[in-house]
Amino acid sequence: TKAGQRTRFKSWVLIGDEAGHIGLGQNAHKEVQGAIKGASQIARMRLIPIRKGYWGNMIGEPHTIPVKMTGKNGSVRVRLIPAPRGTGIVGAPTSKKVLQLAGIEDCYTSTIGQSRTKGNFLFAVFNCLVKTYSYLTPEFWGKPTFEQTPLEAHTEFLSQKVQK
Repeated sequence: TKAGQRTRFKSWVLIGDEAGHIGLGQNAHKEVQGAIKGASQIARMRLIPIRKGYWGNMIGEPHTIPVKMTGKNGSVRVRLIPAPRGTGIVGAPTSKKVLQLAGIEDCYTSTIGQSRTKGNFLFAVFNCLVKTYSYLTPEFWGKPTFEQTPLEAHTEFLSQKVQK
């Protein structure tokens, strides 16, 4: 090329089983084949579980994300909002592909920023899905354990008179 620039190819690879697991990899290389190979290896290493939830009643299998989530990368901010069963994925083709590979059937999406930058947009949606297990909802609270306070546990001892 002119002025000594070297051409590099950048690739993004999404790996998903449509059952709650997804991985995203990015790589740049001198050749297209090397970029794709490197990105697919990185995507396999970054394979993460996705938590699914319900919208409304807990009937049937989980079909959407559990709560509203926000992910950011670069200037792109993506918001995923749970949707009722049968809605489908409402969003751009890029976010639709990521959510389909993750196994999410119904979801609303909202984007702020320069979503034309494909890499930042992909990683913003991916970062949003990564957060699904970090948000604590009531089903993860566990059973409460009711223990006696120290005052209740030692009332007999504390009620005794002190002998001098």
